[in-house]
Formats: sequence, C-alpha cells, structure tokens
Amino acid sequence: MTPGWPARLSEGPIGLRPLRLRDASAWREVRSRNASWLRPWEATVPLDNRDVPHTYGAMVRRLRAEAREGRGLPFALTYEGRFAGQLTVGGIARGSLMSGYIGYWIDQAVAGRGIMPTAVALATDHCFSEVGLHRIEINIRPENAASLRVVEKLGFRSEGLRLRYLHIDGGWRDHLTFALCSEEVPGGLLSRWRETRSSLRP
Repeated sequence: MTPGWPARLSEGPIGLRPLRLRDASAWREVRSRNASWLRPWEATVPLDNRDVPHTYGAMVRRLRAEAREGRGLPFALTYEGRFAGQLTVGGIARGSLMSGYIGYWIDQAVAGRGIMPTAVALATDHCFSEVGLHRIEINIRPENAASLRVVEKLGFRSEGLRLRYLHIDGGWRDHLTFALCSEEVPGGLLSRWRETRSSLRP
C-alpha cells in the first residue's frame, strides 16, 4: 500500500477522496454531459488492448490495484459535496527518483472557479509530505488552454516539449511538461496558491 493512502483532503468546498465503485452513476452523468468538452484531451489506445478497462467498475478496480501496489492515488474530486471530476497521481516511482505525475479532469459546469488549481495543490502537498515524493510532473497538450492556466497559476516549472508523447483523441499528440520539486515550495503549494489567489482578487 502506498504511504499516505487512502486519504481525504479538503480546502473549503473542494475535496479529494478515494474514487469509489458507488460513484458510478455520478461519474457516468458528469462524463456524459461533458463528453464533447473532454474528448480532445482524453487518452486513447492506438491498438486493441485488453489491458484497458472498458467499464467504470473495471477502471476503479485497476486504479485500486495500482494504489495497493504503491503506483497511484486515484482521487474523486468533489465540490460542495458533489462529484465533480477526477484527479489521479500516477506513475509513482520510488528509489532514486521519488516522482509521480498528476492527471485530472473537471465538470465544465464548475470549471473556472479555481477548483482544479486548489485540488492539484492539495494533491501535490500530500505527495510531498505524506507520500514522500520529491517531484510531481504534469503533461499538457499545448492546445489545452484551461489546463495550462492551472500550472501557470500554481507556478509549475516548464521543462519543455515532448513530441508525440501520448495517444490522445485518436492520435499521437505533443505535450508540454511541467514539474515541481518539494524544495521549490518549502511552505507548501497550497499556501502559495492561497497567497496568489488573494493577490488576484480586487
């Protein structure tokens, strides 16, 4: 089991908790309503792959297995107590690397309220403290302006372009890589994000 898992994290009305099988109906409703909005950023598989889960239940069971093996943290994102998306810490590597990456999606109905930057800050701080990681990475398509705003607001450092990095929406897509190491936010990323939000308010 991964250190620091399972976990429940929150900041005001924004919460992260383990993704559950009983989230199925809420997950399907949000995904269905946001299908066209999410499709350009969704991972796809170039060839038929039996290892890829084809149902919600299979996805949750796979993510739980990864959590048990210490390779991931599958969070449900909630806003005011309602299911609003997902945030997954994946690719956790220990040893001399001590790193992982964050991927996320959010219901368009609540996007643009600072929810995702807050959720990413919560997860990043948890990874640096309780999970014991040193580095968090986020990879984003150059065309994904909303996700780019998340890492910009949080001050993730740009590490350049990865050509044809992931299979997204039916093709191999370039991604910009952003990262943050624990020593870059000694007081915590959430604390820094709170200060940034305060300075942006009129």
